[in-house]
Amino acid sequence: MKHGKVILMGAGPGDLDLLTLKAVKALAGADILLLDDLANPDIVSLAPQARVIRVGKRGGCKSTPQDFIQRLMRRYAWQGLNVLRVKGGEALLFGRAGEEMAWLKTHGIAVEVINGISAGLAAAASLGMSLTHREHCRGVTFVTAHAQDHSEPDWQTLAASGTTLVIYMGMSRIDTLTQALLQHLPASTPSAIVQWASTPQERRLVCRLNGLAQKATAAGFGSPGIILVGDAVGEADADGATSASAENESMTVDAARVDADGLLNGMLRLA
Repeated sequence: MKHGKVILMGAGPGDLDLLTLKAVKALAGADILLLDDLANPDIVSLAPQARVIRVGKRGGCKSTPQDFIQRLMRRYAWQGLNVLRVKGGEALLFGRAGEEMAWLKTHGIAVEVINGISAGLAAAASLGMSLTHREHCRGVTFVTAHAQDHSEPDWQTLAASGTTLVIYMGMSRIDTLTQALLQHLPASTPSAIVQWASTPQERRLVCRLNGLAQKATAAGFGSPGIILVGDAVGEADADGATSASAENESMTVDAARVDADGLLNGMLRLA
């Protein structure tokens, strides 16, 4: 029996204009769309022939069990269908892609990966800063504050690394997170939060590390949010960054956007 295949696709941080040509073509050819909670729901318009199954997974929220998602992928691939597992951000970054690839391969199912832009990169772009500014750091570290065993990252080692810290899934524990970092970093360390990076709902906060948790809580920042810490964040464009102003809650200019059908047709012509 000829099996179909599974594509693990990064849908980016939310702006459909950031999808790659390869992602758009995969969406157009998908039979089954397994859609993550953090992906822009409008992405379904680029997969007109696909059956859409929502398999949301959000930290701290009721989520679709991982085993059930994997069995869905296997079921439809064994039916000879093209299955597109759509993940928010980058497919290979904090998205359980490793365990999914290993599980599918043990069942004889071909797996392909299509990369997407991670929310951490979109957050830095929105702030107008380089994550690896050579005058301020030796690199960048992507870290999740939400480990599978609920343990805390080694904040002391991370603080001493001399890298810009890009912290995912940390908003629910921002108080303890910043307190831990302040034991190893100066209170004046530049820091920022970008919530809903790249979308019309985007909000930004730029301040010193010792005020980050209090200001974020007061302004109602929450998930999904990216926390950035390090001297390179000092280069961030604080213009329009918000702490409480309602008029600044949407930081992304809602420029004239191509409608979904036009985007699909135009990108496929380019390809």
